[in-house]
Amino acid sequence: MIGLIQRVRSALVEVEEQVIGRIDSGLTLFLGIEKDDNKSNIDRLARKVLRYRAFSDHAGKMNLSLADIQGGLLIVSQFTLAADTNKGLRASFKSAASPMDAKEIYKTFVQTARALHPAVETGIFGADMRVTLCNDGPVTFILRG
Repeated sequence: MIGLIQRVRSALVEVEEQVIGRIDSGLTLFLGIEKDDNKSNIDRLARKVLRYRAFSDHAGKMNLSLADIQGGLLIVSQFTLAADTNKGLRASFKSAASPMDAKEIYKTFVQTARALHPAVETGIFGADMRVTLCNDGPVTFILRG
């Protein structure tokens, strides 16, 4: 499981020109699901995202987590994160989970995040989404679960 987090001042996701998820200050998580991902990956990555120190404390050091600041979390499924780009000029998605498996894992990940954190918004799995965000920093990390 691959998570790309970006610290944001605000973010929103639209489907068919309708805003379906919106947060103010917090993290946008682009979530890529691979073939071998399971419940332990879900729990590990969800907790890591919520506890990852990506926000500045009073001294300007990145010592605060999303949980510490009670910021918003916008979760967007993104199967392209599971791409193998090592050969040629076209990505291979052999390591990506099947859409059916990935959808179930995504749904479980969202449920887990919502059980652990009060402010979670999402996109729609498999939809053609438009994501608009205002990076804060910019601060971007790749996390694995």
